[in-house]
Amino acid sequence: MNAPAQGPSPTPSPSVRRAEPASDYTPVPNLTPAPGATPAPADSAAPSPTPVFANPTLVPPTGTPAPSGNVSPAPNPNAPAQPWTPPVPQPTVASPGETAQVPRALPASSQELITRLQIFLDQRSFGPGKIDGRWGEFTGKALIRYQVANGQKPTGQIDRAMQEELERIFPIYTTYAVAAEDLTRIDPTLPSKPKDEAHLKALNYRSMAEFLGERFHADPEFIAKLNRGVNLDRLKPGDSVRVPNVQPFQIETMKEVAHLPSNSQFATRVVKVDTHYHMLDVFDGEKLICSFPITPGSKRLPAPIGTWKIVGISTLPWFRWDEAMLQHGERSENYYNLPPGPRNPVGVVWIGLNKRGIGIHGTNSPDTIGRSASHGCIRLANWDAARVISQVTGGMTVQIF
Repeated sequence: MNAPAQGPSPTPSPSVRRAEPASDYTPVPNLTPAPGATPAPADSAAPSPTPVFANPTLVPPTGTPAPSGNVSPAPNPNAPAQPWTPPVPQPTVASPGETAQVPRALPASSQELITRLQIFLDQRSFGPGKIDGRWGEFTGKALIRYQVANGQKPTGQIDRAMQEELERIFPIYTTYAVAAEDLTRIDPTLPSKPKDEAHLKALNYRSMAEFLGERFHADPEFIAKLNRGVNLDRLKPGDSVRVPNVQPFQIETMKEVAHLPSNSQFATRVVKVDTHYHMLDVFDGEKLICSFPITPGSKRLPAPIGTWKIVGISTLPWFRWDEAMLQHGERSENYYNLPPGPRNPVGVVWIGLNKRGIGIHGTNSPDTIGRSASHGCIRLANWDAARVISQVTGGMTVQIF
């Protein structure tokens, strides 16, 4: 991937309104591979198990070391590998003279429960991928990592304690009032060829569905499902839409900054990029801070395995589009400088490494995270990339394996 190009500084955007709220034990299959078995690759048809650490003998960050002697091996933190159906609650059988105990009702649907879980994990910076109300590979991986980070047994299951946590997610959905400024960030005529994109001032969203999906960390189709009968692309200022209750990604608050200042408090942190399981984890010592799904290079130009350093972080970067660099890893004189924006090839963030042309960055296609190739770099959804830069700094170590 090409390093970002330099461009003019934009005018700071005004702030916008935040979205306002609108008016029992559920097991998940925990499939652990047999000893010696090779887990399915992350982009296979069925979601695959995923270890949290590159070193399988590593003790979970907040766990207590096991005593010496004959002890059972530490559990292998594997993500659930297939969807599941919530059970129907049954009254507790009472003894003579006792009143039967009726358990609290389960959520109205599995979609509601999974949406709660995805929002819960997203709020805590353990990204489940795009919120869509469906159990999937990255929801399982995020749950496993949340459990490890909090000293819990990495079962990948929604136990009683987790269910109680999920019940505190209220409301599940909020309403968002469309602002006039939002419409200025949508360009249905946005070209797809670099030679045409290079003439624009910004690479904005192609539709309101894209804008809302990215703003609320969700699949645009899920946003449409929450607003049946509403044509999202005909929304006007003041119109309200139903969206997941997450901290919105506000593109308008981002500024074009070529080099963010360093944060010495983060200097000893480590970014770990697992190219097999398509996850990026940030550690502070042995403590897992946050985790997000990624796309890590391709067969032709794989992400560079090894230990690297962050040499610079920029927001709303320009991008030097050079086909020779993208296809063969070598610069040419035939290139285009593409302007900033959410549909810039490197998205809204560039975290440069001390390897030419390689970085951790956002994307112009959030639907493909974890499921398609990149040109040697590490891609994140824009809303996740914006959170990663709040946890890392220049000079930090990045381990790619």
